[in-house]
Amino acid sequence: MKLSSNKHVSHVDYIMFHHQEIIRRMLLLTLDDPHRKICTAVGMSVASIALYDWPESWPELLPFLLNLINNQTNLNGVHGAMRCLVLLSADLDDRMVPTLIPALFPSLLTIVSSPQIYDTYIRTKALSIVYSCISMLGMMSGVYKTETSSMIVPLLKPWMDQFASILGIPVQSENPDDWSIRMEVLKCLNQFVQNFSSLIKSEFEVILGPLWNTFVSSLRVYEQASIEGTEDSYDGRYDSDGAEKSLDSFVIQLLELLLSIVGNPRLGKVVVANVKELVYYTIAFLQMTEHQVHTWSVDANQFIADEEDTSYSCRISGVLLLEEVVNSFGDDGVLAIIDAGKQWFTESQIRKAAGSASWWRIREATLFALSSLSEHIFDTEESGFETSSLKHLVEQIISEDYLIGPLEHPFLYARIFTSVVKLSSVISSGVLEHILHAAMKTITMDVPPPVKVGACKALSQLLPEANNEIVQPQLLCLFSSLMDLLNQASEETLHLVLETLHATVKAGRKSATLVEHVISPVILNVWALHVSDPFISIDALEILEAIKCTPGCIHPLVSRILPYVGPILNKPQEQADGLVAGSLDLVTMLLKNAPGDVIKAIYDVCFDAVIRLILQSDDHSEIQNATECLSAFISVGRQEVLVWGSDSGSTMRSLLDIASRLLDPNLESSGSLFVGSYILQLILHLPSQMTVHIQDLLAALVRRMQSASEALRSSLLVVFARLVHISVPNVGQFIDLLISIPAEGHDNSFAYVMSEWTKQQGEIQGAYQIKVTTSALALLLTSRHNELAKTQVQGHLIKSGMGITTRLKAKSAPDQWVMLPLQTKIVALLADGLTEIQEQVLAGDDEDSDWEEVQADGIENAFSVSTSALGKPTYEHLEAMAKIFNEDQEDLYEDDLLSIADPLNQINLANYLVDFFVKFSQSDRQLLDYICKSLTETQQNAIQTALQR
Repeated sequence: MKLSSNKHVSHVDYIMFHHQEIIRRMLLLTLDDPHRKICTAVGMSVASIALYDWPESWPELLPFLLNLINNQTNLNGVHGAMRCLVLLSADLDDRMVPTLIPALFPSLLTIVSSPQIYDTYIRTKALSIVYSCISMLGMMSGVYKTETSSMIVPLLKPWMDQFASILGIPVQSENPDDWSIRMEVLKCLNQFVQNFSSLIKSEFEVILGPLWNTFVSSLRVYEQASIEGTEDSYDGRYDSDGAEKSLDSFVIQLLELLLSIVGNPRLGKVVVANVKELVYYTIAFLQMTEHQVHTWSVDANQFIADEEDTSYSCRISGVLLLEEVVNSFGDDGVLAIIDAGKQWFTESQIRKAAGSASWWRIREATLFALSSLSEHIFDTEESGFETSSLKHLVEQIISEDYLIGPLEHPFLYARIFTSVVKLSSVISSGVLEHILHAAMKTITMDVPPPVKVGACKALSQLLPEANNEIVQPQLLCLFSSLMDLLNQASEETLHLVLETLHATVKAGRKSATLVEHVISPVILNVWALHVSDPFISIDALEILEAIKCTPGCIHPLVSRILPYVGPILNKPQEQADGLVAGSLDLVTMLLKNAPGDVIKAIYDVCFDAVIRLILQSDDHSEIQNATECLSAFISVGRQEVLVWGSDSGSTMRSLLDIASRLLDPNLESSGSLFVGSYILQLILHLPSQMTVHIQDLLAALVRRMQSASEALRSSLLVVFARLVHISVPNVGQFIDLLISIPAEGHDNSFAYVMSEWTKQQGEIQGAYQIKVTTSALALLLTSRHNELAKTQVQGHLIKSGMGITTRLKAKSAPDQWVMLPLQTKIVALLADGLTEIQEQVLAGDDEDSDWEEVQADGIENAFSVSTSALGKPTYEHLEAMAKIFNEDQEDLYEDDLLSIADPLNQINLANYLVDFFVKFSQSDRQLLDYICKSLTETQQNAIQTALQR
């Protein structure tokens, strides 16, 4: 029976194999079908089968396709074979390319070099196959450098000659076939430049002249078709194979190739002599197209979106090329851009005098280029570059063009506003005042949307620094106009108008009654309508916060808000989505830095409702926001939150019940996300009430940590660290307490907490959090508790030496770690902390030069950058380290309620660590030396440098 079964299977396999052969043969015989759609469908089928069968099971495929390609009497067959090869080449791998290139490229070269026989479509497809193969060789070159080089070198001269031949002819108007074949050439060249620049350098000069000819001649075609709209640019159209055939896509590819050349260390030197001409023509490609003018004139949303997004366009590609010019050529690049700006300013003056209707486009493009490159130019200025010529050019353009008014050439007028924002550091105060006046006036006028967008951007940036005497007389009119804009604003423009209002409120702090009375009701309404939109609701909250901080406004603002949010928080189940969570954010904002009577008023209306929400809600966003709100109540109300209630004991029990719920392992981590901050507030501000609950709190923290996400574990570790500080001078007793608490899967809670803490310390974020946890580790070590030497924690990863780790290897041989005594791991972490702070200082001093020295020479040389003649870290240096550390950490991760309230935030961590190591060495040098034997060289250097103080 078995034998019979095997025979049957073999017979079935034979039949299937035979049928596959027939299908493959029939498909190949229909590749020369005269109907293009049938030909394309057959080509796709052949390519799909070839991915699995070629070359092993279908060795005759390539010879057959080559015969078709080389048969000049059967152009339908050439079309079919090329279509098939295009699809096949798009899915090449490193197994196919070595077989394909030697066999195929001579035939492709014949096709590309024979325009008298093959039409542009076939030649273009031949080039797209070349591009796919060269791209794959580029990806292979990292691993197979010698092999790929030996394949590339023979191709260079014949193909570069063909590329030069195609690019040497001036670009033709309204000829998408011409643009398409050039685009394939540019794509091939880009691959050569990016992956094989060392090999093509000798042949590169053959390309430069023809490439420059294409670049210059394409500008006139682009101006007529896309910028002026007098010819067809074939925008948004595709060929029968789905390839884009627009003029814009060709120009973008051209600019991308030039960017690759400029940025290449070998080839960039070849074009540096012509950088002024390159920049001059590139700025011309930045001119607004007729399509953009039409779209942006009627759609402010699209204008804002295109201005803020790095979208796929000639303007963006041109700016990226100019950025690369500055990056690669430094001062010479900046000078070239400024000189080109001057040339175009003069040229636009001539066009304007001659009555050209489009003279303003190149002026707008010049300002667009200068403002887009402002950061790069100012970075160059920091290295000693003189920007006086830039100042003169910008002020010359602005001073002349803002006089034309917003209606005559609205996009140029709008560009003046947005350019001033980015170039304000080189513009005189007098010119800035004129622009500020113009922006305030423009907001009140009936002008095209882009002009109002530009004016809003200018006001947002200029108002905070403006002279109060200039702003105050205009405030009422400005507020009124912005309110009108707010009513008309759509999704994209709303953010911009709110941002402008925010700046205006800050500027109008001397007009308290006006600010609160006029703005608050409208902004509250915007907030309520968009409470589920995080971006818009945050914008609205920031304005309300600015109003709150305006002298004389907090009491009327709170009186306006409390009657609204009170019912929402007391009847949460009846509210629309997001309204409860948003109202909690609003209350939290009001509480921060509020006077006592305001805090009491908010407490009376909201406190009990917030507690009920945390205890009863199943909505995690509501629980999060309510936890933050309750933390704010405790932070600003402190002991008063117990006194203000009818029963202080009942209030305290509620606060503990909340801690219990948030620490419940059954609650998802997202709901408990802010429990760490909440418990820290309880510890800091209600210490006497919390002391009796410490053991229960520790047990609950351990249980919660064992089921928590990484983010939640980090915040809980900060709580443990703060409790270490509170236990001083009895840190040993705190360790004993943790040892007495069981932890599932571990000897005790101390062993568990320290295993997690030492793993997570390097991932903890925020200046306050890092200060608390790092200094707490030092306190634990100072206790000299016996458990520090007995407890083993994870050290460094043991490298397997097994090469690349596949999933199978990882499963069969999971990562293994060196286990270290806890005291050794703590010393290593403290040394790492000192090293990290020092590296941040150096990164702030000089990212490019000093950082490389640090990598090469280690921490010892790093310290020597700013230390005293004796090589010891000075007080000034440690202060500088602390300042940079704080600035580096606080923006993204800081909890301002904690950092303000906790005196530990005043720690100079660099100074603290240096002092710690000095005292440790003085008290037990033998132990420190013993521990250092297990540390890395960098860690040892950090400690030794600290001890030199």
